[in-house]
Formats: sequence, C-alpha cells, structure tokens
Amino acid sequence: MRSRIFLIGFIGFFLINCKNQEKNAQTDLPAKNEIDNKKNTASNAEEVNGGLYFPDGFEAIVVADSIGAARHLAIRDNGDIYVKLRTETGRNGNMALRDTTGDGRADIFERWGDYPNDGNFGTEMRIHNGYLYFSSEQVVYRQELTPGQLVPKGIPEIIVTDQFPKRWHNAKCLAFDNKGNMYVTFSAPTNACEDQNSQPGNVKGMHPCPLRSELGSIWKFDENKLGQFQADGEMFATGIRSVVGISWNDEDNSLYAVQHGRDYLHNHAPHFYSKWEQAVLPAEEFMKIEKGDDFGWPYTYYDHFKKKKMLAPEYGGDGKKEAKEYKDPLMGLPAHWAPNDLLFYKGDQFPERYKKGAFIAFHGSTNRAPYPQAGYIVAFVPFNDGKPTGEWEVFADGFTGKDTLNIMQDAKYRPMGLAEGPDGSLYISESKQGKIWRVRYTEDKAKFDESRLASMEKRKTRPHLKTPDEIADDLSLR
Repeated sequence: MRSRIFLIGFIGFFLINCKNQEKNAQTDLPAKNEIDNKKNTASNAEEVNGGLYFPDGFEAIVVADSIGAARHLAIRDNGDIYVKLRTETGRNGNMALRDTTGDGRADIFERWGDYPNDGNFGTEMRIHNGYLYFSSEQVVYRQELTPGQLVPKGIPEIIVTDQFPKRWHNAKCLAFDNKGNMYVTFSAPTNACEDQNSQPGNVKGMHPCPLRSELGSIWKFDENKLGQFQADGEMFATGIRSVVGISWNDEDNSLYAVQHGRDYLHNHAPHFYSKWEQAVLPAEEFMKIEKGDDFGWPYTYYDHFKKKKMLAPEYGGDGKKEAKEYKDPLMGLPAHWAPNDLLFYKGDQFPERYKKGAFIAFHGSTNRAPYPQAGYIVAFVPFNDGKPTGEWEVFADGFTGKDTLNIMQDAKYRPMGLAEGPDGSLYISESKQGKIWRVRYTEDKAKFDESRLASMEKRKTRPHLKTPDEIADDLSLR
C-alpha cells in the first residue's frame, strides 16, 4: 500500500513537471454524420501510391483519406476495418470502415464506441477469437463481433482497469498467446525514475526505482475474465520503459515488442554526453520477451553502435560503463524514432522473403534538435526461427512530405498502425489526419530479388533516415 501511495504521488509530481515534453499534434475528430465520404474515397486519386514509396513491385491505394487521428487498426476476415481513434473525451472513440464496391476503398464509415474516452494514448485495436479488443488509456475493453454486422452491438465488456492516475506513456497495448492469456503494457512515465531533488545538469535516479513494482513492465491476464485490475494479473517481464508495439509470434510461440528508449542524456549529464550523442542515443529496442526477463530500465540503456547495454548516467554511468546483468534486445534500432507497432507477416500475397518477417511502424522523433527529426517510415526486418536474419530495411517512405524536418509538426503524416488483411495485404494507418493505405505486391513473386530493394536502400541517405553528421547536420549552425 505504501508503494502505491508513493507511486501515485510520484506520478502526480511528474505530470505537473512534464510540460516541456513534446506533445503530439491534435486533430479534431469528425462526428459520425459529418464525415465527407467523397473526401475519404476520392481525394488524392491522382497521387501515386498515396504519396508513398515502396520496393519495386509494391503498390498502394488509399482506403480512407482522413477519418481523424488514427492509432492502431485491425482487419476482419471479410475485410472490414476497425480503427482506434485518438480522442481525449466523450464517447465513440472507434471507427468502422467497409468497402461495398470491391475497389479497395472504404465507402461506409461508422463512428462508434459506447465507452468513455479518457486520454490521448488510447491505442489498441485487436481481433481475437471472435471478439474485438480495444483500449483507452485506463481500460481494456472487448465486444463480440456478429456475422454480417459492421459495428458490434451493446456495451463493451471491461477486461482490465488501470487504477492509477493517467500519466505519460499510458497506452494499453495488447498481445494474445495460444493459451488464453492476454499481455498488457504498463509503461513508465519517466526517462530514468528521476529523483525530484536532483540538480539540473546532474540528474540522479532513485535506487531502487519504486515505479518498477507496477510500471515499466508487461503483465499477463486471463483474456476471458471480466473486471480485472493490475493486481489480478502477473508481472511477466520488467525493466521495459515504454512499449506501444507488441505482438505474439506464432512461429516460435513467443512475445515480442519494440521499445521507446529514454531521452535527455545530454540534458541530464552534459559532462558525459554531447547534444549529438543525445540525438543518436540510446537505441529503440526490438525485444524478444520471456517470462522473468529484466531489460534494465531505468538503470541502463542500449547503445546500438557499441551493441552493448550501458549504465545510465543517473546511476553512475559515463557512456563507457556497461551493465551486463540485464537482457539485451534482439536488435538496436535508431534513436527516438518511436516504434509504435509491430506485425509479423503471415500471408502469401507478398514475396517469400517477407513471410515470417517483422514490419515496424516508426511514428517519428520529436526531440532530436538541433538535428533533423527522423524516422517516419515503415521498416521491415527479415526473420527466421525467432531471430532477425538481417538489418532493418526501408519498406514504406514518403510520410514526411519533405526531406528535412526541423520539428515533428512539419511531417505530413506519422505512420502509426499496421494490420494484415485476409488476402495478405498490409494496411498502414497514420495519426495526423487519419489516412489508411492498403499495400499489395502486383508483379510475379517468383521474380522478386534483392535488386528490387536498391531504391529503398538509397533512401537511408536522406536527412530523416541517416545518422546525422555532428557538424554538417546541426540545424542551429545554418
């Protein structure tokens, strides 16, 4: 009980003092009867691939152009699309879409959701065993899907409720194994469990970190039990700062996630880290998560250049000291790119090299100044037997609308959610205006080879994808 009281107080203190955090751009959501169907179905019809770039042989159509700020999405066996919308208050926080003409573009749009929205980080949308699972910031819900009906009827059932106050990094993301278990993220609201009495430029972390008793972790619940709270679940793994993309891989029956690494290495310890190092460190992490794992937050971070787990400066680190007692990720990903969804491809529509591989939606950075903001792509990681077989690749680019982003708000789109359609198409949502793309391979799959990746590999030299030069790419010097 004392730890819970402390945690609530700590979160309250943190929220009061986090006004300097970069907030995502807000988008007003249209009411159900105000959606302009013509805009959603016909806008940008002349724009090739909806403005995106793919490896040779892939094409995309725009399923919907602007349904409102979209988070994760799920595709039903009949092709119906369900999207979690970003809305802070009120009800009707979900959108359902249907294509009745067979052209791949939605022509029916229904806003629904008889539950109270409670914050901007409402994120998840999953179809599992005949139910549609979705989440607000504080609650995981589900509703049974009825054959032939687009929108689920009735009031959503409450599966899990988070009893703590709303906080930063509060998305409730979900994954399901094959044994009736549901995995839920309970991310941590801080960078390094900072001691509130620390001095600027010499920030210290609390040790042991009291947040780790409930936050910075993944919890396991019974997927069919109603009315659960966090205490009814089991902590599955800890030391995990913030996860928005989580997925169960049926190939090896294991849980995987992509983590947002911490920020402010230079701000907290300028005597050890430069502004450039703050921009390129630490890694976002692609993790395989097994029961009992500890990935080390807040005591460590992962350096993807050294490929080592390093001791955080708030706990005595200096950029050189390792922390070997914690689990390493499968792969370090570029810093601050904000991986917000993870999907293991199961279909046959794409060429064989994509099967069993992992797609990652990078929402894009907000705080790499004075260097360009980066990310804003969908990447692909080839996979086999539970391990990556190569480095990340650019699968979909063009979301930024321009090469150099001074600030996040300059980006045209921010890729957010991924879902696989019944035919093996890949659907991508974005969170600024709510555009949805459907990606297909349109050529002979047997003739696909790695030469078709060349144009996308060249895109890694662009300002929003490359490792910035410490001097030449410093925007403050221009």
